[in-house]
Amino acid sequence: MECMKIKSEAQYFTLEQANAVVVAIRPLVTEMLDLRQSILAKQPEVWPVVAKAAGNGGSKVASEIAQEFQKLDLIVREIMATGVILKDINTGLFDFLSLRDGREVYLCWRYGEEQIIYWHEINAGFAGRQQI
Repeated sequence: MECMKIKSEAQYFTLEQANAVVVAIRPLVTEMLDLRQSILAKQPEVWPVVAKAAGNGGSKVASEIAQEFQKLDLIVREIMATGVILKDINTGLFDFLSLRDGREVYLCWRYGEEQIIYWHEINAGFAGRQQI
């Protein structure tokens, strides 16, 4: 999935601010990943229905997936409203714009990590993570 960011003006986070956001969004990220998994689990059953539904109505499972997509969209928007950048919805990977020695970097957090302990250069990505 492509990186998503709602806010257009730069919002810089200190490590403490970013970790406070992690605490706040962790339950939302849990729900986001659970919804993603639920949608993926229904995918084999739903795609044939979707293909036929153009003129025939739909199905209960297709309706459930539509509702889950709507809920997923709301959760992602709520998370992104904090200023965090969603880098990978599949793994729950997030970046927080920060300043380090006067230059822009990302503080990097992935779901399952207790707190932010990594950062990387703007163009380095996940592979370029370094311990704080």
